[in-house]
Amino acid sequence: MTHWIDIIGIGEDGLKGLAEPALTALEHAEVIIGGSRHHDLTLGLSAKRVKWPEPFSEMTETINQYRHSRLAVLVTGDPLWFSAGAKIARAFPPEELRFHPNLSAFQLACSRMRWSLADTETLTVHGRPIQQIIPWFAQNARMAVLTGGSGAPGDIARLLSAHGFAGSEMTVLAALGGPDEQRIAGLAEDWATNDPKERIPPFHTLCIECRADQGSIPLARGPGLPDGAFETDGKFTKREVRAVTLSALAPRRHALLWDIGTGCGTIAVEWMRAAADAKAIGVDPVERRLEIARRNALALGAPRLQLVKGVAPDALADLPDPDSVFVGGGLKPEVFEVAMARIRPFGRLVANAVTLESEALLAELHLSHGGELVRIAVARASDLGGPKGWRPLMPVTQWRWNR
Repeated sequence: MTHWIDIIGIGEDGLKGLAEPALTALEHAEVIIGGSRHHDLTLGLSAKRVKWPEPFSEMTETINQYRHSRLAVLVTGDPLWFSAGAKIARAFPPEELRFHPNLSAFQLACSRMRWSLADTETLTVHGRPIQQIIPWFAQNARMAVLTGGSGAPGDIARLLSAHGFAGSEMTVLAALGGPDEQRIAGLAEDWATNDPKERIPPFHTLCIECRADQGSIPLARGPGLPDGAFETDGKFTKREVRAVTLSALAPRRHALLWDIGTGCGTIAVEWMRAAADAKAIGVDPVERRLEIARRNALALGAPRLQLVKGVAPDALADLPDPDSVFVGGGLKPEVFEVAMARIRPFGRLVANAVTLESEALLAELHLSHGGELVRIAVARASDLGGPKGWRPLMPVTQWRWNR
């Protein structure tokens, strides 16, 4: 089958900014789907005009209505970089599609800022919780962010200020490449209190150059956040053990973690911070702990953490199969049976035990299924009423198993 869908990236310069193949595809299209702005940029064509559906999730069904027509779909910039093209590519066979990329908002924004695109974090909060950019806050980090409305820069400024980056420089760039291009700059601490949203065009790219406040201690993205970074009820995986546990779980992009007995959510939150688009589901029977986990997820940049109230293994029945599993509570043979049966190929299972009974279970699992059995012992220097000495934490036995 020859392709019948052309997905065309367009900029503020409209038709004159298109390469010849993209322009030819538009001129021969019988139907053109796009947003109002896209249609305004491509006046003079004879094709039938169709607006993007609302909600946008119905895009696939809308496209399928014109299967027997020459169809063009207009998007902004690069169709496959935080744009509709990725969704379309997942929904249709590759032989039915042809992509025509244009300059992306990130390329244009970095050129205006005189930043190297390779050294800039490219992120989006369009249609997503803004808290998910928190893990990228770091001294001297540069971020180009696709936002979701005029109020987003002010909201992000308040996040920066709350996390010790009030002096960060923020620049809104709008209508890039067009005759009405705009640039509005300021500091996060100013925008946090005097939100300039009345001056911010709804469609823009936000560039941030992070500057840590004097005396602040920025958090790393890597595993092992300070214990004090989390709200807890006193029962949680301590920093040193957490770092070793995350290393064994091996967070990776798009991978899903089951965090069984999630408690305050420390493992699940760090899993999601450690890899872009990593997903996690925390399971716990105690609502109070789930509420703490929810607050930790928002505060530390994992707002898409899914939390399930219930007792494993019954609570696992309707969950999607995981790429990794952490068992930090509720260690029972039937929990491991379900986890090991459901875990995807090349997945990892890690379990921590602190009681004699749970240690014995892990020893039995190691004998039956192999893997690694490790004892983690940590001591911290502590004031002993004058001189300092070593105060040991409760030792942890860890079982690691790879599928």
